[in-house]
Amino acid sequence: LDRARELAEINPMMGHRGVRVAITYPEIYKMQITAVFEAAAQLAKIKVNAKPQIMIPQVGSLAELNYIKSIYDDVKKQMQKKYNMKFKINFGTMLEVVRACLTSDELANTAEFFSFGTNDLTQAVFSFSREDAEGKFLPEYMEKELLETNPFQSIDVNGVGHLMRIGIKQGRDIKKDLEIGICGEHGGDPNSIKFCHSADVSYVSASPHRIPIAILAAAQAVIEQKKTKKSKK
Repeated sequence: LDRARELAEINPMMGHRGVRVAITYPEIYKMQITAVFEAAAQLAKIKVNAKPQIMIPQVGSLAELNYIKSIYDDVKKQMQKKYNMKFKINFGTMLEVVRACLTSDELANTAEFFSFGTNDLTQAVFSFSREDAEGKFLPEYMEKELLETNPFQSIDVNGVGHLMRIGIKQGRDIKKDLEIGICGEHGGDPNSIKFCHSADVSYVSASPHRIPIAILAAAQAVIEQKKTKKSKK
């Protein structure tokens, strides 16, 4: 009980989670990374070509990412020796901290892929707690037309979207073919998918029940872009 009290936080959303847990308890991340390699090795034995990726959340600096990368590299070396095989398990980072978007060129030196965590990034940009905002004051904002849409349902193009464009451009200035996606509820929203296509996002991920909508919206975004290009000729 005393330990639980010690670990209790005033603001957990901005507190001890994600990569910060890896810094203070590296053994946890080492265990998780090892489990991914072990699973990949077992699947390889039965001829299953699994393609796992390891993505680090809440990263805000290259120093943090490199700290975890060193753990990843050590585990990879051990697993390759143990199983006498080579692994292709990409190492990447989420971009859900504002600083990560602004310094994505630095992160791209280590990361093999990016994924925008649009839920947390929206919370950071607006300084909103999603759980509190949607239940208490966001309805008033919508009713009084202070916001056009709920930013947790559809990407805020001028704020969150602007940071995403910065992150994408800077990352691909370092690695031209850098894979960049988004994860979060926005991945199933047609307007957000349209924006992601215009911003040259590689893919979106969505919850299972929203996948059909996401596929249709992605196709519509491509068709609309092609029509726009033709009309300009």
